[in-house]
Amino acid sequence: MFREVMLARPLRKGMIQCTACEHWCAVAPGEAGKCGVRRNLDGALRLVVYGRAVAAHVDPVEKKPLHHFLPGSDIFSIGTVGCNLRCAWCQNWDISQFRDFDPETDALGRRLMPQEIVDLCLRQGIPLVAFTYNEPAIYFEYAYDTAKLAHEAGLRTVMVSSGYETLQAIETIAPYLDAINVDLKAFDNETYRRYCGARLEPVLRNIRHLATESGAWVEVTTLVIPRLNDGDEELRAIAEYLAGVSPDIPWHVSGFVPHYHMQDRPPTSAATLHRAWQIGKGAGLRYVYTGNVWGSPLLENCSDTLCPACGATLIRRDGYAVRSLWQTPGVCHRCGAAIAGVWQ
Repeated sequence: MFREVMLARPLRKGMIQCTACEHWCAVAPGEAGKCGVRRNLDGALRLVVYGRAVAAHVDPVEKKPLHHFLPGSDIFSIGTVGCNLRCAWCQNWDISQFRDFDPETDALGRRLMPQEIVDLCLRQGIPLVAFTYNEPAIYFEYAYDTAKLAHEAGLRTVMVSSGYETLQAIETIAPYLDAINVDLKAFDNETYRRYCGARLEPVLRNIRHLATESGAWVEVTTLVIPRLNDGDEELRAIAEYLAGVSPDIPWHVSGFVPHYHMQDRPPTSAATLHRAWQIGKGAGLRYVYTGNVWGSPLLENCSDTLCPACGATLIRRDGYAVRSLWQTPGVCHRCGAAIAGVWQ
């Protein structure tokens, strides 16, 4: 299960630099990068979780979340242990922050090789494969091999990412990547540094590159956290940046639930999410969605897809349940406007 990585370069004295993410870890013999799963063993940098899925589930594609990419489809979702970020609010911390392990002896999930994933999807009629739950960049070779086989079999692939990959990683997998949701956690570098152990600039660069150069469909999610990134100024800065890249990028503003090292904060209110939704619309984004807070009259229609030209409701959503109202996917049934996305 130990696979020599594709993205690395040798340094002096047996050190190897990982080139999969923006940490650019220089890994000494016997040590691991910040993610815990890319390790310098026997003179090579090796991925020690190749073919080891600690999470594997069939989800609705809306759960990624993707609202403009084959709505209503099932998606087979996998993830491993480890992560290159250390987000204080991580909802999957029990797998993402699991780094101190012996790959020879410790159980790291079920054996699930790339061809097995593709065969399972073909048998069960699942059209999509997602690399999610933790950061796919850290298990890049596992994701890449699976994505390549999936494309050869006529399946489509999705990444759910922090957006902290190197451009080399993005460009390597781009021919086999159909959609990505990037988690833009804040618009403040200090927030990234203090709470995630990362930097803002590479994430912004990657969103722009993905949306304009990669050919993949791009959506962006911001978890709106009270007293951290929920101010009007910061939300507006995020929305204006995305609108400047493309007003067609769907922006998901999602509700925070107290978790991991942030259990002292209140959950995000419906009023805050509605305010974020309004800010996104006001900044020129055509498609803004709220998520993770359900049942509030304030958020009625805020998870529906609306025509940006005439306001007609095109897709109605109740949680992850989807009902399409248009006659031709991607075309408003009232005014005929084209709706950005991948619909067929």
